[in-house]
Order: sequence, then structure tokens, then C-alpha cells
Amino acid sequence: MLNPESPLGQSRSRAWIWIVLICLSLAAGGAYYFLRPGDTPQQDAKGDLRKGEGKKGGKGGPGGQGRPAPVVAVAAKTGDVNVYLNGLGSVSPLNIVTVRSRVDGQLMRVHFREGQLVKAGELLAEIDPRPFEVQLSQAEGQLARDEALLKNSQADLERYRTLFEQDSLARQQLDTQASLVRQYEAVLKVDRAAIDNARLQLGYSRIVAPLTGRLGLRQIDPGNVVRAGDANGLVVIAQLQPIGTVFTVAEDNLPAVMKKVRAGERLPVEAYDRGGRTRLASGALLTVDNQIDSASGTVKLKAQFANTDNALFPNQFVNVRMLVDVKRGATIIPGAAVQRGTPGTFVYLVAADRSVSIRKVVLGPVDGDSVAVEGLAAGDLVVVDGADRLREGATVELAGAAGSGARGGAGKGGGKGGNFKAGVLKGDKGGGGKGREAPGAEGSPAAP
Repeated sequence: MLNPESPLGQSRSRAWIWIVLICLSLAAGGAYYFLRPGDTPQQDAKGDLRKGEGKKGGKGGPGGQGRPAPVVAVAAKTGDVNVYLNGLGSVSPLNIVTVRSRVDGQLMRVHFREGQLVKAGELLAEIDPRPFEVQLSQAEGQLARDEALLKNSQADLERYRTLFEQDSLARQQLDTQASLVRQYEAVLKVDRAAIDNARLQLGYSRIVAPLTGRLGLRQIDPGNVVRAGDANGLVVIAQLQPIGTVFTVAEDNLPAVMKKVRAGERLPVEAYDRGGRTRLASGALLTVDNQIDSASGTVKLKAQFANTDNALFPNQFVNVRMLVDVKRGATIIPGAAVQRGTPGTFVYLVAADRSVSIRKVVLGPVDGDSVAVEGLAAGDLVVVDGADRLREGATVELAGAAGSGARGGAGKGGGKGGNFKAGVLKGDKGGGGKGREAPGAEGSPAAP
């Protein structure tokens, strides 16, 4: 016999202990598998899931075999849907002017602040007027001199005519004097034009705003000599009221736009911020470009906004939405009801016996959280929340947004979707939840 205290005996004892422990673990696992609550052979045979409800998948969840799935459904309705064209654009002033000096001279004074709102005709800057005042005085002196010469020649002409009538003067001398008078009369016209030009140059020494708008940054400081040919000018004025926005739409949408334009109809346009959530301004389409961009397949459009609150700023990025048509008598459902999957675009239609079926639909215009569809009739119940647990022929339980307990899985629905009412049960308070926002939320049906 082996001595238990020998190394070989101790090794065999430990091996037997490990074997026993492994067998006990396997036996315990098997007992748990066959005797666990809610999954006994008796329950499987009888299909009694009431005792095991909530152990697998939770109440109302996919694990609740045989129990109707709680969903939120709304009835399709008939109404008018606005047809919009969306585009990306940037704000551009209807007029933008670089203010330059029209004469050469030293900039004496600046009468504006950078960023100031100015009105047309308002004084902006002054150039040293003295050189132009001197030119004006010279022109006026030349005019006075030539006027005196003209008067003298006219007096001589009258004397020559008297002498000619008395046969005391040759005809040639009379004609020469008459020609001299006409020359002086022409000289006076030149002198008066020189005076007008001198006054004009003097007026140009006072630089005024050519239009109403907002000033940019000053390009030159007082004391510098400015010239009419300076590229940068003094300052830039951008007209802000009204203001324009240039945006693009696909060339496929151009016929619908041009049809309205040729008919003389006003196309309302709305400008939204970068996130597309806040409406900044409302206006109308002003014009359409005369060519399509062949590289992008888009055409440029220009809208005009009053911008009385100065919400739009030059070169600001905006999302533009233009109303081009109104679809009358369309069947409307919430966008959250639209699913996409193997069948294409579809909804889950709830029958009178609370069973659901897949109904293919054709999407039309989208207006906010609502979408016009073809393939449904007014009054048809469609699932807007809980569709992820449905399949063809499944039985559902209509639940409002205030559902509790087993209805908790569908409590988010019914909210957004315009004036739709969630559920059809009496006393149902659907519409209190947030719901899904995006029209055509992604989803795919389970294989029937």
C-alpha cells in the first residue's frame, strides 16, 4: 500500500478532490438549467407564460411570448401639405460699395465710426478743399475777363453796323467783328463749364455715403494723401435693408420654380440658421440665374429679405426653404410611422382585431414632422412607436404616452406629428411624449 504521507499518495488525493468538485459543478448547472423558473418542461408544453412573465425580456418586451406588444398608433388624416425646396445659401448684400475719393488730396477729417450704420448722403470724410477752391476762383476770374471782352466786341459790332448802313465801312470788317462776338460767346461757355468742373471737384472733397448701409473697417487714417486710383478706398458700405441670399437647388426642380416665376407668382422664402432650427427671416424669391452649373447640376437663386431686425449678416451661412406648391387633399401621417427595410418604404397598419400588417407606401412632400403618403386612406391606424418589436401578423396593444407597467415600452410615442392623436382607446392620452422627430425613421420588419 501507498503511504498517504508519501508524495505520490498526496498527488492522487488532490486529483480525486478535483474530480469530485467538477462533477458537483456539472450537476448543479444541469439542475439549474432544467429547474429554472419560467422555463420548465411543463410550461413549454402548456405554453403558460403568465408565471414566468417578466423573467425573460421584461413585461411587454420581446421575451413576453404570446402577449400583445404595446405600441402607439395614430390615424392617418387628410389635409394640405406644403411643398418646399430646401437649399444651402449665403447672405449677400443687394449692394456693396467701396467708398473711394474721386479727387487727389490730403485726408483731413473722418466723420464715421467703423461698423456704423449710415444713411445715403451722410458725410463720411473731408479732403483738403483749398486746391479746389483756388481752381474755382481761377475759373470765375477767367469768366469775368471773357465776359468783358464779349461786351466790348458786341459794342464794336453795333458801331460797325451803323457805319455799314452809312456806307462808311466795308462789309468784310462787319463780318469779321460779328465772328469775333461769336468767338467770345463760345469762350464764355467754356469758362462756365470750367467753373462747374471746379465746383464739382470742390464738392468731391466732401465724401458722402452713396447708399444706406453698414460701414466696414476704415482702410486709411486722416493725414494720408488719398488718390482717386487707390484700390482699397476709404471704407466699404454694405446694404443690409433689404438684403439678399444666394442659394442653390437641383436642376430637376427648376421647371417647377420657373413655372411659378413665369406666372408672376410670389414664392415665399425662409432663412434658417446653420442648425436649421431657428428661423431668421422671411422674404421672397427675387431672381433665378441664367445658367445651370454643369459641374454640380444646380442652379443659383436669389431671395430678398427686409431684414428689419438685422438678423441676417453678409456672408452668413443659412439654410433656405422655399414654398413652391401646396398639395391639396393629401393623406398625411407622422414621419415617425415611416419604416424602411426589405419591402422598401412601409408602415405597420393596425387592423380592427389589433393585428398589424406591412403596408407599402410612397412618400410625398414632407412638412415638419408630417409626411404625405400614397397607399393609405384617411382613418387608417399606423404605428408610430414600438415598430421595432413587430412583425407581419403580430398582435398589438394600443398604448398612449402615459402608459405604465407593461405599456412602458411604448410610452415615448405619439408626441410629435402635428395634430395627430395617439391611440384609439377611450380615455387614451396619447401625445404627451416626445416621440421620434425624424421623418422616415429607420427600421426593418422581422421576417414573417
